[in-house]
Amino acid sequence: MLEWLDMQPIESVIYVSFGSGGTLSAKQTTELACGLESSGQRFIWVVRPPIENDSAATVFKTNHRTDDTPDFLPDGFLTRTRKIGVVVPMWAPQTEILRHPSVGGFVSHCGWNSTLESIVNGVPMIAWPLYAEQGMNAAMLSEDIGVAIRSKSFPAKELVVREEIETMVRTIMDEGDVRRARVKTLKYSAEKALSKAGSSYNSLAQVANDCESAFKYLKAKAQGA
Repeated sequence: MLEWLDMQPIESVIYVSFGSGGTLSAKQTTELACGLESSGQRFIWVVRPPIENDSAATVFKTNHRTDDTPDFLPDGFLTRTRKIGVVVPMWAPQTEILRHPSVGGFVSHCGWNSTLESIVNGVPMIAWPLYAEQGMNAAMLSEDIGVAIRSKSFPAKELVVREEIETMVRTIMDEGDVRRARVKTLKYSAEKALSKAGSSYNSLAQVANDCESAFKYLKAKAQGA
């Protein structure tokens, strides 16, 4: 996978992952696959099987597949996209992928770890929240910070159709998109904060100092008891 990224142009690949617990319905998985394919954009997609009790799951299964594409993806998807995409089952090294220079966009569930990893690496996002605080994060990223776009279907529980997915992918991967410039600015701010004497560096150093002081205090108290 990383070797494949090494062969791609700079910022030409969109990374798609919904975190360690994120799962789409069978119908939504199909729409996402079709949207990615029709966008013509290079992609890495970490795919999890759809929710087993989804009532639409059997609609997309057939006993006559033309290649090794899993039942929950459109028939022939792997064959048609083999030159532009990589489908990864279950898990991928996200940190390494997001920092790779070939990655230029991220379809994300907006979990906080993924959000920070994307910003630190200067990668704009398509916000696709699934549960918990992710909807709030998606709104902040798209409306307040300006580093993401999100579907008009959110926060409603509607299906995001392939045509809208295609449009969002092409938009976020556009070199001139304002969100790309904005996230680059935040990347430099993050690098400064993480550098020695930066705000994040100093905060973590203070935590370490507080822990050390507390340990010394408890040790002295125990010895004097």
